[in-house]
Amino acid sequence: MRRIVVLGVDVGTTATKTTAFATDGAALAGAAHPYPLDVARPGRAEQDPELVLGAVLRTIRTTAAACRELDLDVAGIAVSTAMHGLCALDGDDRPLTPVLTWADTRARAQADAIRAADPGVHDRTGTPVHPMAPLAKLAWFRDEDPRTFGAARRWVGVKELVLHALTGRWAIDASVASGTGLWNASTRDWDAGALRLAGIDAGLLAPVVATTTILGGLTAHTAAAVALPGDTPVVAGAGDGPLANVGVGALRPGLAACSIGTSGALRLTVDRPGVDPRRRLFSYVLDDGRWVTGGAISNGGSVLRWVGDALAPDLGSGAEDALLALASDVPAGSDGLVLLPSLLAERAPTWRGDARGAYVGLTAGHGRGHLVRAAVEGVCLQLALVLESLREAGHAVDELRATGGFARSPFWRQLLADVLGLPVGFPQQHDGSALGAAVVGMHALRLVDDADDLAGRIAIAETRVPDPATAGRYAALLPVFAGLQDALEPGLRDLRRLSGDA
Repeated sequence: MRRIVVLGVDVGTTATKTTAFATDGAALAGAAHPYPLDVARPGRAEQDPELVLGAVLRTIRTTAAACRELDLDVAGIAVSTAMHGLCALDGDDRPLTPVLTWADTRARAQADAIRAADPGVHDRTGTPVHPMAPLAKLAWFRDEDPRTFGAARRWVGVKELVLHALTGRWAIDASVASGTGLWNASTRDWDAGALRLAGIDAGLLAPVVATTTILGGLTAHTAAAVALPGDTPVVAGAGDGPLANVGVGALRPGLAACSIGTSGALRLTVDRPGVDPRRRLFSYVLDDGRWVTGGAISNGGSVLRWVGDALAPDLGSGAEDALLALASDVPAGSDGLVLLPSLLAERAPTWRGDARGAYVGLTAGHGRGHLVRAAVEGVCLQLALVLESLREAGHAVDELRATGGFARSPFWRQLLADVLGLPVGFPQQHDGSALGAAVVGMHALRLVDDADDLAGRIAIAETRVPDPATAGRYAALLPVFAGLQDALEPGLRDLRRLSGDA
């Protein structure tokens, strides 16, 4: 009897990965394909939708071919995508714009105006008022590009584009919809107040479906392109963050999930929607009865890539291992050097769409290893602020599961445990969002009796425990790190003004 697999398609910021998962969670085949994130202009972070869709089809086709060679039966496809993207389509469903990704901060002024006009929109939608949100992006188009705004006949994100390319249907799952700033968590419908702030009506948005919805089979064109049967079912899936919680088995109270890819996030699964009274955290749908709350940071592995490009070009491309080896020779705390890692502005917990990065504490005694270590410490310290916000909002967190490209580094694994002061388990499977999508797909297709049981049996390859002395040093550094962000804000604001990026 042929082994059954579900393809988990994870459409990320800089690459798409498709992995074939068996019903016991084992990854049996897969493929990845990159595409550029265009950041050529300040505040812009865009994707070419055609390149993204091409990567989706290419990775599905490659993975499906591998499944045939392994005599595996592809029972379905389930989709994970990055959240908060926005693209305008014309009356023939052709893109009028690139996809404005979560990292795009051009809508800073609009986010500020929305926050002043209706601060409760965060509470109703669960999405922080920030330039990342499609709510603010729509207001930007209305104010700054009225020609495109008036010509648009449909506004979509990456999830809608992918589902339409696969099935011919326009749809957005409730998880991704809950990250738009336009969808009301209580009414489970588009929020009238948010739509007024954006200047659009609900007819320009895709219908919202449950994360377990089976949208149907593949279009004839797509079936031919990926070499799969046309009746291969496609499951809507969810956002990449909520699905990462499933993919690492972080579903019980007190067990949080952390991911560090291009960006980073720390999330906890909860049984009801809710927003931190101080509005530091998001609240996004996972499925009909669960949400994830936490915070995403804008700067994760991208910081290490920047360090390599800017400070160590002699090491060549793909020099992460060499960079981290330099960092490992430097003591914890980088001898008094700190990097505020806001290279792509910042999200949680401050949600400053105009934030900038800064090295603080430089002396003649600091070398390249210090600069590298301070950079990765800065990423982990920013995640520690999210953890602190979760606890202050009343959520207990006693253990962590982590996934993402960073987890391939033993140094960074231990650093995360030390900075957060928590045991951190690292699953054997690094692609948590792809596995999470596949688990949701298996549940929707009734291939598993208990999706939670499968998620709870995710194999943990290693658990890192914090070193007490090192964790204590980082605990003392955390309030200093947080205070520097506030203290430097006036000067950084003046620098933005002088550089024309006010």
